[in-house]
Amino acid sequence: MSARILIVEDEPGVVLTLTDRLEAEGFSVSSESDGEKGLERALAEPFDLLLLDITLPGRNGLDICRKLRSTGNGVPVLMLTARAQVVDKVVGLQIGADDYLTKPFDMMELLARVEALLRRSPKRDQPVERFEFGRVRIDFRAGEVIRDGKPVELSAREFQLLRFLVEHRGKILSRDQLLREVWGYQALPLTRTVDVHMAWLRQKLEPNAKQPQYFLTLRGLGYKFTG
Repeated sequence: MSARILIVEDEPGVVLTLTDRLEAEGFSVSSESDGEKGLERALAEPFDLLLLDITLPGRNGLDICRKLRSTGNGVPVLMLTARAQVVDKVVGLQIGADDYLTKPFDMMELLARVEALLRRSPKRDQPVERFEFGRVRIDFRAGEVIRDGKPVELSAREFQLLRFLVEHRGKILSRDQLLREVWGYQALPLTRTVDVHMAWLRQKLEPNAKQPQYFLTLRGLGYKFTG
């Protein structure tokens, strides 16, 4: 699977240039021109790298990076900015940015930095064979879920959803993303499919389904598995 890169940049020419070159190198590229929307996207989807401008409408890049790190999101961040002052670089690195590149930059240097950050970053979506949380044990290879020593019956779709949540544990997952990745279709305007299946997982796997510890709802954002 090609690495997913999110560009948060408000200069259309820069976005176009970066997108064309990165896609030519085999990367999957998305972009946002507004800081608030960029932050929402970075929190909601599993990107492998974030190319982040500092000066943005809505919310600046430093605030975005700070917010990502405060939520535990460890996506590698390469800051892109026209600012050349040392203090800006220091602040960016102190709040969690992984690298810094000043505009105008050489495309070959940017590609080298992107590749370096992706090599250092843990591989995402690695297959998980066994997993435990609370009093639940899961054997994905055998298709077994055990709670308190007793087997739990899950439907095929519940099991697929559980696997996806485990493989993306700690990340905020939107309903649209879950529909796309687990069910294989685009979002329907009024669908409650995800909500219903999450409720079933809570009933079967949470100590108290009314006060979930592991399958959390984040109002306005989606869901997060914290096991």
